[in-house]
Amino acid sequence: METIHKIGRRKTAVARVYLKEGKGNISINKRELENYFPTGTLQYKVKQPLVLTDNETTFDISVNVFGGGITGQAEAIRLAISRAMCTLNDENRGILKPEGLLTRDPRMVERKKFGQKKARKKFQFSKR
Repeated sequence: METIHKIGRRKTAVARVYLKEGKGNISINKRELENYFPTGTLQYKVKQPLVLTDNETTFDISVNVFGGGITGQAEAIRLAISRAMCTLNDENRGILKPEGLLTRDPRMVERKKFGQKKARKKFQFSKR
């Protein structure tokens, strides 16, 4: 089996995932999963497509991710792994699609407008 390469995005985070047969090792930016994402919630998000398709110990995954925060990066990796699982086997699509793992989340940060304090918040009006 050759290496499968897929890209996932979330907010400003971009993840490139390289999937090949192995023992279930996941390395992110040349670090172990547990070192890169210390919280259990983020580790669960990354492993979710593998758990749902019963492939936790089947593949070695190498990830390059940049941009955004840690939550956005974890969700970008999740999308890329989900796409790779669908490339591997078309039956995985029926498992991952109802869970919402194949949908690219389009929400982005709204830009700040001039004459305002933030994107929506206005400066306080004071009458003296």
